[in-house]
Amino acid sequence: MKDFASVYGGMLWAIRDWAQWDALIATLQAEAGDDWYVYFVGQELPQAPLSAETFCRVLTEIDVLLHHDHRERYLGIVYVDDREHPSLLKIYDPNNLGASCGSSGKQIPPGWVLSRMPPERLPGPVIIPEGRLRWWRELFDRQRGA
Repeated sequence: MKDFASVYGGMLWAIRDWAQWDALIATLQAEAGDDWYVYFVGQELPQAPLSAETFCRVLTEIDVLLHHDHRERYLGIVYVDDREHPSLLKIYDPNNLGASCGSSGKQIPPGWVLSRMPPERLPGPVIIPEGRLRWWRELFDRQRGA
């Protein structure tokens, strides 16, 4: 079994355009199981993987957020270890991009990591905007019926 650190720090493929993103989402939803962790970087580590239903709902919400906040013809802020059989995705927050490739000299962490392996704590952004924290809380409050 692969370990989180080696996959996270290893070779990842950029999802450069919306068509590739749509295909990846379709693959993830078609193959969704109860084995995906979703980590909002800078927040608490998830203690357990999500149910397939919850994972698909989170994917849908991330898709909506990306389309709303990243109004570009290209994508380029999602990276995956394997396009056909993904086990890890890094998704950068469109409102905290900086130079996600690290060319500015400082590394910007991804906003979210989706992983089939239990994630390890990553350095988060210095400040997470309250609006993004609220979005995250509401995403799971809706599930609980709050």
